[in-house]
This record gives sequence, C-alpha cells and structure tokens, in this order.
Amino acid sequence: MRKVYLDYSATTPVKEEVVNAMIPYFTEAYGNPSSLYTAGLTAKDGVDKAREQVAALINAKPSEIFFTSCGTEADNWVLEGVADKLKSKGNHIITSKIEHHAILHTCSYLEEHGFKVTYLDVDSEGFVNPADLEAAITADTVLVSIMMVNNEIGTVEPIRELAQIAAKHGVLFHTDAVQGLGNIPIDVQELGVDFLSMSAHKIYGPKGTGALYIKQGRRLSNYMHGGAQEKKHRAGTENVAGIVGFGKAAELAAANLENHREHCTELRNYFWEKLKERVPDVSLNGPQDLAADRRHPGNLNVSFDYIEAESILLMLDMKYGISVSTGSACSSKSLEPSHVLTAAGVSIVKSNGTVRFTVGDFTTKEDIDYVVDAMSTIAAKLRELSPVAGMKGWE
Repeated sequence: MRKVYLDYSATTPVKEEVVNAMIPYFTEAYGNPSSLYTAGLTAKDGVDKAREQVAALINAKPSEIFFTSCGTEADNWVLEGVADKLKSKGNHIITSKIEHHAILHTCSYLEEHGFKVTYLDVDSEGFVNPADLEAAITADTVLVSIMMVNNEIGTVEPIRELAQIAAKHGVLFHTDAVQGLGNIPIDVQELGVDFLSMSAHKIYGPKGTGALYIKQGRRLSNYMHGGAQEKKHRAGTENVAGIVGFGKAAELAAANLENHREHCTELRNYFWEKLKERVPDVSLNGPQDLAADRRHPGNLNVSFDYIEAESILLMLDMKYGISVSTGSACSSKSLEPSHVLTAAGVSIVKSNGTVRFTVGDFTTKEDIDYVVDAMSTIAAKLRELSPVAGMKGWE
C-alpha cells in the first residue's frame, strides 16, 4: 500500500541532515555539558552552537534562547512565570479563544489560583481584532498571549500590531510560534514580542526539544528548580542530542524558508482546486485568501458536508495509507467539536465533518493526486450511507 503523510502540522519527519548531526552526541560526544573536562566541554559546544542557530532563525541573540523539553513547556513557563513574577502588579491575562491547549489549560489553571483571564473572540477566518485587544487591557493586565499561526485553520495573526498595542500599555506580550517557526518569516526585533515559544519537531527536528525566546531584560520566575543549567533559569541536564538536532533543523529552515513556502503554498493551492473539482459540498475553514502571509503555507482545513471526519480519517488510513488529522494532534482523540472552529462560527455539524490536511517538504504533486482520488471515492461512498446527504436544512 502506498503511504502518504499529510499531517505536517502534527509533526514532521526528522531530516537526514538532522539525524546525522545528532548521532555523535549519542555515541561519541556524550558528556554532560555541565562538566569541565573535555567530553563535557564538547557537549557544551554543541549546545552553544545550537543556541546560535535557533537564535539566527528568529533574529534573536543567542543569550535570549532558553531550551525546554517542548513548546508546551515554553508556553507554561511564560504564563506561570509572568503570573508569579508580576502578581503584585496585577492578576489579569489576555489570550484568544483559539489558542493551543497548552495556553488555554494553563490559563484555566491560573484562574483557579486567583487570576482573571479574558478570552478574545475571533472573526470567521480566525483573526483577532486588534481593537478588541486594546479594549480588553486594564490596569491589572500583566500579559497578553496570542498565537502566531493557528494549528488547526492556519490563520496568521497580526502579531506585530498586537504586540505594539500591548507595549503601548506597558504590558508584556507572548506568542506561541510553534506553527509559525520555519513556515513564515519571524524577526523578533521587528515583531516587538517579549516572549516566543518554539518546538523542534515541527521543523523536521526531533521530538522532546523546544525553546523559549526571552527578550533581553525581561524576567520570569524559574519553571524548573535544581541545577544551574540555562543560566540558572531552567534546571535539568540538557537533552544535548535533541538540542543539537533542533539547531541543525533551524539552520536548514532558515536556508530553505522561501523554497519551503513556495513549495507548500503551490501544492496546497493545487490540492484545494482539485478537491473542489472532484468532491462536491466542501468548504474551506480559516482564511479564504490562500496567500502565504495570511495562512500557514501548508494548511488546508476542509469541511465535508453530510459525513463524519473520523470515518474519512479511518478510511484514508486503513484503505489508502494516507495520514491526516481531524483537528490538532493534541486533541484529535476527543469527540468534542473543535474549539477553534466553534470560535470561528463553524456549526457543530460542519465541525464534525472537518479534516485538516497539511503538506510539507516531502509532499509531491503525485501524492496530492492520489489523495484527491481517494477522497472522491470515500466521500461518495460515505454519502451513500448518510441519512442526511442532500437534505435541505441538514445542519
């Protein structure tokens, strides 16, 4: 059976160059980077180089990059760290209704501990209105956290404008850039953000490694306590091989950014045109303008009328060897409707028929043609079995 992977927003395959960069840190340069002898210093050199590579991808200083275990840890560190550090100043945080659960669940935790959280609405395409942010800021606001690129519908938020509004009011600004890193240009100097979360496995690097950008001069309470790693801010022996892999993946992403964006955008747009031709009663969720500056270049979030997404996913996988998602990978096992689609005004019925396809560097035009053929057959078959197919007012 042919295998086609179209879930690059869930995770990416690790590129060969990344694996090759990591291997010596398992077998030869395996020292503890906190040790002062040669083996430890060699490992430390690998970490330092990776810090430079990750910093270069977002135009930051190496000293502003702090390695974590994942993007979720970076998100938690910012929210809990700011809340603890600035609790005497205020107890109000602002985020949006379409954030990753790493943000939403941490905000819920903080609400249980006396913080107030404002969840901003989004429009039908998933965009936060800057005017809504301005209106929500109060004297007690200590942090605004808005994601850079939505993981389900691919919306690219106006981060620079939102960060400027926060700065005008003296409020710290964080963005979860896990889906943006390596997919859109990121310049922290231009954006004006105070904190930015990243993850290696979204950019063809290893799982289990993330990073947090902390702007010089900003302070957070430590998230993990123990040793003096990461300039005494994040304790625990470093995942040296993972960090080295993250660095190499960042270097490749920086060198390949424009080609990557062009490749993914072209395939994604071709996919959408062919899908509309072959499968009736489909609709696109998120930004309707498929320009790469408004939408993740590889994201195609589609609702199929009259059928359930889980049935599509299972048939694509079991019969055709095609991997896709019914939402974000972190919540795809949930039977609850997508909180992102709900916030964007998509009905529960349509939400239940929604599939997220995401293309990447290894996707080919032949892959897309194969998937479109499969979807045409699957949609027709499932609609034959659907009691509501073609019914007026079926929603």
